[in-house]
Amino acid sequence: MAENNFKKRFMGKPVENHETAAWAKIHKTKPVSNVAIPDELEVRNAKEWVDSNQK
Repeated sequence: MAENNFKKRFMGKPVENHETAAWAKIHKTKPVSNVAIPDELEVRNAKEWVDSNQK
């Protein structure tokens, strides 16, 4: 059986960079659901980015 070399070659490359995402800088988390809540500044930055990159 032939090996799947395509998957091995592209496995290490990240699809997108999440370092600048709004949830990367977590302000707090909800106690029961453990959902991350970002800072207000990060939410504003994310909204500005979305508004400026609309098609």
